[in-house]
Amino acid sequence: MIPSLRKQFNGSFNSGKYQTFLRRIDEACGTHVEFRLSETPCFFSESLLQRMVADGKVLVRQLVESPEYLARSNASIPDEFRVPNEPAHPMFVQVDFGLVRDAGGELQPKLVELQAFPSLYAYQVAMAQSYIDVYGLDRLAASGSGSTDSGLKYFLGGLNEKSYRELLRAAIVGTHDPENVILMEIHPETQKTLPDFLMTEKMLGVRTVDIEAIKKHGSQLYYERSGGRVPIRRIYNRTIVDELRRKQVKLGFDWRDDLNVEWAGHPNWYFRISKFSIPYLRHESVPKTWFLDQLKQIPDDLENYALKPLYSFAGLGVVIAPKQEDIAAIPAKKRADYILQERMHFEPVIETPFGATKAEVRVMYVWLEQLHEVLTIIRMGRGLMMGVDQNKNMEWVGASAGLWVG
Repeated sequence: MIPSLRKQFNGSFNSGKYQTFLRRIDEACGTHVEFRLSETPCFFSESLLQRMVADGKVLVRQLVESPEYLARSNASIPDEFRVPNEPAHPMFVQVDFGLVRDAGGELQPKLVELQAFPSLYAYQVAMAQSYIDVYGLDRLAASGSGSTDSGLKYFLGGLNEKSYRELLRAAIVGTHDPENVILMEIHPETQKTLPDFLMTEKMLGVRTVDIEAIKKHGSQLYYERSGGRVPIRRIYNRTIVDELRRKQVKLGFDWRDDLNVEWAGHPNWYFRISKFSIPYLRHESVPKTWFLDQLKQIPDDLENYALKPLYSFAGLGVVIAPKQEDIAAIPAKKRADYILQERMHFEPVIETPFGATKAEVRVMYVWLEQLHEVLTIIRMGRGLMMGVDQNKNMEWVGASAGLWVG
């Protein structure tokens, strides 16, 4: 994306540095990272990143500040997962963009999806810094700019390592002792996102607790450790409801209980800001999208569309270029749980030794007093989608970091 930096990076790349990078990430996390990490970071212009940051804020506020949408989105929350004491806005928001070229050849961001659910807020910092350190990218950026004080950045919104950590602490820990704050997940030791859980504990002192280990006494939640009960005052929620259902997880509490606990990321917003939201958005970055049950006629050119379940995660169940029989196979009573979306043909913008590669940009926000952009996560791929399953046996694809010259 910044041609001079891309050319220098590709010309100086060697597999030894990449293996060092992978080892450093594993050592920083204290566990092996199971998902594929790209050989390269992505270099973006500040102006393009700021365009995506601004578009993301507009989209999120369009939903949160609309009483009509909030009333309609009540229907998105299943009764058995409707949690009391919902705040006026979500705390963690992710907005994913791909890049297309307009008629004039300019790159324009297009919405892929958005979600009010935490992403890799602790892990991504370590990953971005590891790219810079292992590959010596600050020196590369300085030589490319002709300046000795130019450097590569990955934080957004004027943040640095210290202020970002303070913001994340305020969001996740709040005013509580970290001893009484937990990161809640289903069987966390089996999750591919375990590196982020471990990095969160290192950064903030917040323990990861299996949701099945949580118990209730009156209105108080607790878990057991070293033979004693540890009261839970605040929950950093990383539990995906779709996975709870699929795995038929048995819980020691009811989501609907009026509990004496605070939520760092209230669960209701997972449903309100999701693929459910996209048909309601009106913005030039949003592709045409319909609820499947509201389509009067299925388009003949389905090769130009994608069929997506509303609440799956990591691309599970998404069908690119569905066939008529794919849609016919969905029972009528389930069609409200799917969207049909205009398919965007994203531009391959990252030059690699294996050809031009697409990049999907996730803009990450934390919303306390204000909606604050903080970081990006990049997924690189040359398949139909950006997920691992769609980019098997490829190099220079996978998870990456967005760097920009400041």
